[in-house]
Amino acid sequence: MQDQITPGNLLRTMRANPPLVQCITNFVAMNIAANVMLAAGASPAMVHAEEEAGEFAAISGALTINIGTLSAGWLRGMLKAAQSANNAGKPWVLDPVAHYATAFRRDAITRLLELKPTIIRGNASEIIALAGGTSRGQGVDSRDAVEQAEDSALQLAEKHSCVVAVTGVTDFVTDGQKAKRIAGGSPLMPQVTALGCSLTCLVGAFAAVAPDDPFHATITALTVFAVAGQQAGAAAEGPGSFSWRFLDALAALTPETLDHDARISAA
Repeated sequence: MQDQITPGNLLRTMRANPPLVQCITNFVAMNIAANVMLAAGASPAMVHAEEEAGEFAAISGALTINIGTLSAGWLRGMLKAAQSANNAGKPWVLDPVAHYATAFRRDAITRLLELKPTIIRGNASEIIALAGGTSRGQGVDSRDAVEQAEDSALQLAEKHSCVVAVTGVTDFVTDGQKAKRIAGGSPLMPQVTALGCSLTCLVGAFAAVAPDDPFHATITALTVFAVAGQQAGAAAEGPGSFSWRFLDALAALTPETLDHDARISAA
């Protein structure tokens, strides 16, 4: 990456002017996602009601949509928010949680994709299935390796003209033309509820900071998680202590440390 768009510089920019991010996420994720956003330096708003979701999206720096605990009312709010974000020229991020599991979810994700997300973030199984492939996913759990989803991510990015991030042991990010891998994190991260959902919200925060460069915004969010996760995992005794250590690591992370410890490579 060029010097002016290193993860450290984007983190510094975000903290200097914390972006307001509308996070339509699931019941399980709301608390941890809000805490992650605050620790990293962003300003979360968990606004999902259909009566106000569209109006709020227009005043937010970015929107994130996670279909984890989907309902008919929430879906109407999501659709209104995504359309409003588009009308206002704001970036929005789609997290297609277990979109393949039921007919209701499959219909919902089709309608949301029609509204052209700026960024899609999911696990390998979700991305493979979203591209029309056969995944081994079960519910919200990924049973596929990130490497197996890279071609699917490229196809999705090209088809929908968006950035696609596949997260796992080593993350993969592409805009259909270029791609990067991000290493780091901790094996304890999948044992803490909703960290992936929280990452989607953080991707939205950096997209708000760099709306014209969603590729590097996404890389930065994933790098923040990778570095903070590695730091927290080195001292944690298990998933419980990892959870609070991760929040502390996010809050203590400096732009200089982020750039120094980033493990980003060309794909």
